[in-house]
Order: sequence, then structure tokens, then C-alpha cells
Amino acid sequence: MEGQHAALKQILRDIGPCLVAFSGGVDSTLLLKVAHDVLGEGATAVTAVSPSLAAVEREDAVRLAGLIGARHILVPTEEVDDPRYSRNDRARCFYCKEELFRVMRSVAARAAGQAIVYGAITDDLGDDRPGMRAAGQAGARAPLIEAGFSKTTVRVLSRRLGLPTWDKPAMACLASRIPRTVPVTRAALALVERAEAAVRSLGYRQVRVRLHGEGARVELDGDGLRQAALPPERQRLITAVLSAGFHQVLIDPLGYRPGGGAS
Repeated sequence: MEGQHAALKQILRDIGPCLVAFSGGVDSTLLLKVAHDVLGEGATAVTAVSPSLAAVEREDAVRLAGLIGARHILVPTEEVDDPRYSRNDRARCFYCKEELFRVMRSVAARAAGQAIVYGAITDDLGDDRPGMRAAGQAGARAPLIEAGFSKTTVRVLSRRLGLPTWDKPAMACLASRIPRTVPVTRAALALVERAEAAVRSLGYRQVRVRLHGEGARVELDGDGLRQAALPPERQRLITAVLSAGFHQVLIDPLGYRPGGGAS
């Protein structure tokens, strides 16, 4: 662990002043923290703001960047208006990240050509990650991969460094709640965001509300499933999702699983 931490700091020193693609998630928060520790004002967090980013996640990113003490820029991105993105095929994440890195390159050009880094980890290497292809084309670097960080390593070091994200549930953009080939629209993203906010307001932590035909399929972690097993609580949850604008609600008995909406 100490060796990987030292390696990450050296990689960032070698990269020098940089823009950190910052979502406020577990991985990018650790990357920003270490980059700020090493580079100070030379590390700038950049958060893409669009309808695919939940307002609560944007607010969390602002709070975390402030906690770290890093300079933070919020930049609008327009992937939702790109028909290649909105058609929602398996390349959707490529077009999303292509737009993110296009905007970040523009910011970098105005900042004397600063490098761009992002928070991919070694766990991502075995998956089909179109976003990583977009990062490669943009010349962005993944210091956590270069230093050999897995998700477990990221969480352990985050805890040692006092980051509140060390046990933060996995997050993903709101478009991941929409099944493949179902168009991504602003209305659908807003509907999902409202429903997830309503469920979280009831005390649920790991939540996915996915479009399911004409209705919603709610995925919860083990604790959430146990909480929702009691009939009054189950009805309260269903009512919250219906109040967000859905007409039908299914609580998935299999619970939360990454990528559960893709098909």
C-alpha cells in the first residue's frame, strides 16, 4: 500500500500541472486528493455537468473538492444532444467521454496545455470500457492504473487519508438506468433522478431505479432489501417512486448489481 501510494505521488509529480476529471466518486476523489497533495494549485478538478449527472452528485463533487482544498471547475457538456449518445447502443459511454475530454482539452488549452488525468483503476481493465478508448484517443492518463490501484486499494488508502468517500456506494451516470437501445432523453433522465432521490430520502443508500418497460425496476443492496421486506416500508418505497412520475414499480428481488440495466 505505501509503495503504491508513493508510486502514485511520483507519477503525478512527473505529469505535473493537470486537470483531474472529477465525478466525486471513490476513485476520482482519491486521485484528486493525492494530486492536490503533490501539486497543490497545479491540480484542478473538472466536473462535467449535464442532465446525466444527478444534482446530488454534482453537489457532492463541489463539497468534496472544497474539503480537499482543490480548485474546482464545473463545465457544461452536451452529450445528451448528440444523437450517437442518445440512441443508447454499446458505444454510448464512448460518446459521453469523448465529449468530456473534448471539453477538458479546451480547458487545458486555456491553461497552458495542462495534462488531463482520470480515475480509471485496474478493475476496469478486464471490462469493455468504451470510455477508456475515448480517454486514450484524447491522450488522458490514468495514474491509478499506472500505480496498480484496484478498487480495494483505493478504498483502503482513501480511508487512511480520511476521505469520506472510502465507503461510498458505486455510482454511475443516470443514463445507465435506461436499457440499451431505449433512447436517452432529458425527460427519462429527470424521471430516474427524481425517483432515486425519493428513495434515498427514505434512508436507502445503494439505489438504482431503472426503466422497465412502462414502469420502474428498483434495485437495492442487501440492507435495503431487508428494510423493504416489511409491508408498510415496501408500500412507502413504492409510493415514493410512483410520486416521482412512474406508473408501475417492481422491487427487484435479486437486488443491486452493476450494469443491471444494460442489455
